[in-house]
Amino acid sequence: MITRLLAFVMICAGPVSADIVGAAYGNRTDVYGHGVVPGGEYEGITFRLADGRVMATSALGVGAVYEDTEPRLVDLDGDGTAEVITVVSYFDRGAAIRIWDEVVSAEHPHGSTIALVAETPAIGRRHRWLAMIGAADLDGDGFVEIAYIDRPHLAKTLRVWRFQGGALHPVADLPGLTNHRIGEADIGGGIRDCGQGPEMITANADWSRVMATTLDDGELTTRDIGRHVNRSSFAVALACEAPS
Repeated sequence: MITRLLAFVMICAGPVSADIVGAAYGNRTDVYGHGVVPGGEYEGITFRLADGRVMATSALGVGAVYEDTEPRLVDLDGDGTAEVITVVSYFDRGAAIRIWDEVVSAEHPHGSTIALVAETPAIGRRHRWLAMIGAADLDGDGFVEIAYIDRPHLAKTLRVWRFQGGALHPVADLPGLTNHRIGEADIGGGIRDCGQGPEMITANADWSRVMATTLDDGELTTRDIGRHVNRSSFAVALACEAPS
């Protein structure tokens, strides 16, 4: 059962209810000791709201750290305001996706607070990570999907989850793809739309080719779009050109 409200610290005040306009991981730590992303493990996260409030929470209280490059602000439920996608790594069961949102709270003096609203199951083992690709309506069904690579150094499996009805639902998996190598400070690839609908851009398992993957009717289909050399190969692909 997801804990709905964690212990938040109010840093500055404001009027009732406001949209999330920013988020950042904070307080780098080595307590988890994974180290696959240099400097990429954090004790907590800070949320900035449109009314001037800043709210923060620590993952250490639930036996975890945030292990990621940055939080991602995306309107997942189509209400015109952003939710926040984060990657948390539990000390005993590895990484999971967490979704945060600003919610009405009659118990809060400002009428709203930030709450954890959805989470994927953790991978299941310490020091097992996932690397975000991005979030978009990947199949045109009106709901936003979240895509990531499960264990980009080991399992190398693309997984897609749909945010619907306030919860995350598994959609499709495809092995043989990756977007991160141990020691890289960033995550390669992302999501592009070159006029034919969204495509997830990654590398193949041995990093020799750049791959474009689509979701249609619950199925993932991938195709080779060019040679992978370095991060510039992804940049070219995301610009809707052919890597060479």
